[in-house]
Amino acid sequence: MKTYQKFFQQLLLLYRPFENRLNLELAKHDLYRAQWSVLHYLSNYGTATLVELAGYQGVEKPTVTRTISKLEELNYVEQVAGKDKREKRMQLTEEGKKLYAKVRITIDEYELDILKGISEEEQLACIRVMEDIRKNIRE
Repeated sequence: MKTYQKFFQQLLLLYRPFENRLNLELAKHDLYRAQWSVLHYLSNYGTATLVELAGYQGVEKPTVTRTISKLEELNYVEQVAGKDKREKRMQLTEEGKKLYAKVRITIDEYELDILKGISEEEQLACIRVMEDIRKNIRE
């Protein structure tokens, strides 16, 4: 098997178990990965449109719309005025900020646990590789 084939095989073998356990950790807070992804984005990057959130997650806008609707219903996100009145921008509510901080602790513990034995230098190298692959896919 060629190196690049092994690389992508390992990536696929990693993704599913990571996602499954992540969902178990998020379930402790009554959240799913898609909801966590929106909360994470809004906490780290500020307000966003549904199109921006869809692009970030790599999904269609209707998928994000459903996720946002549920998060609004739970009072974790709210709509705010954008530069253009037609633009629907979302931000975290105070409740959403509190939830994010609480869930972040759980996720940090999980991520640190699965990164045991992997140096920061190795992590940074992997991040660079994943960013380059993602860029190549989008070109």
